[in-house]
Amino acid sequence: MTSPKIAHLLLAAALLAGSGPAAPGAAPTPPQPRWDWPLSPKPRVAQPFDPPAKPWLSGHRGVDLAPDPSPAPGQRNAQVFAPADGLVTFAGIVVDRKVITIDHDGGLRSSFEPVASELQQGDPVAKGQVIGTIEDIAGHCPAAKCLHWGVRRGDDFVNPLAFVQDLRPSILLPLD
Repeated sequence: MTSPKIAHLLLAAALLAGSGPAAPGAAPTPPQPRWDWPLSPKPRVAQPFDPPAKPWLSGHRGVDLAPDPSPAPGQRNAQVFAPADGLVTFAGIVVDRKVITIDHDGGLRSSFEPVASELQQGDPVAKGQVIGTIEDIAGHCPAAKCLHWGVRRGDDFVNPLAFVQDLRPSILLPLD
């Protein structure tokens, strides 16, 4: 029989490990793969993920990342890197900007805009590979260019930052 103190510690350890108990009848949340940032050095988040309450409402279905204002010598625009291995499923224009989408398996797809790329549909990409450069066009970022990064699991948009940083809450344990 487990004491309440040990049970509390086991529950806290499970939550920290990301394997806490699911709600009755709920499907378990699959573990998040660890991806790399699509910009280097680690970018500033210019606009966070803010999904709408309903799929048809307006909202921000990704994150906007501000590139380093001083790109590498000889590099005019910021390079964009594949955050994980995958296959290009779309490379083209959506409305007025260039978009590239990568299927990472497991139902996960990343989309980046505005990105100029030589890659084409069907091209494999490796984690860390340059997939293009941020275009120098007016976007929805105030006062500067940025990279919009969206991630979908199936048809649902999810927070891209969950793949590159630990977003689990800190849990304080009693001292006794």
